[in-house]
Amino acid sequence: MKSRAVQSLVALTFLAAAMIAVANPFKSKIITGTDSTLVITLPEDHFMKITNFTQVGGTDRGVVEVTLTGDTENVGTTNVLAATRIDLSTGANSQTAPEFGNRVVITGPATVTVQPVTGATLFITYRKELNVGEGGAGVSPTPIPIFISPTPGVTPTPGVTPTPTGTGFPFPTP
Repeated sequence: MKSRAVQSLVALTFLAAAMIAVANPFKSKIITGTDSTLVITLPEDHFMKITNFTQVGGTDRGVVEVTLTGDTENVGTTNVLAATRIDLSTGANSQTAPEFGNRVVITGPATVTVQPVTGATLFITYRKELNVGEGGAGVSPTPIPIFISPTPGVTPTPGVTPTPTGTGFPFPTP
């Protein structure tokens, strides 16, 4: 009975660790025409992935604007992504050509802003992550140990090696 409890505890620990490791910290925001500007600050050792940026309604196109900060050589502001329009209208005035959305990765230090568009609803999905790759100032993640016990298998036994005799298929010897 005690070993079953220990096995269950170990299994729950591994499941909890997997949930934490796999849980994506994606965030989604809806920005209507009357909302305030969405401002996201990226520190130097972080980056941000934008995977979805769509728009319904409005005449102007929503954009993601990035202002690079920190380095005196690379300071400036630019639009890096335009919203993909989703047309919900029907009839003769409908826009039938689909638009394809793009993805973008922004590295810090930077300030990312999305201005609201009058008469439109914007939807953005993004994820901020610590840059632990080249030159990242962050701490690398701690690996989770996985214990694998060897399972006994079949061991090959030495035997006779067949030698060709020249009397096999498809042409038998006469």
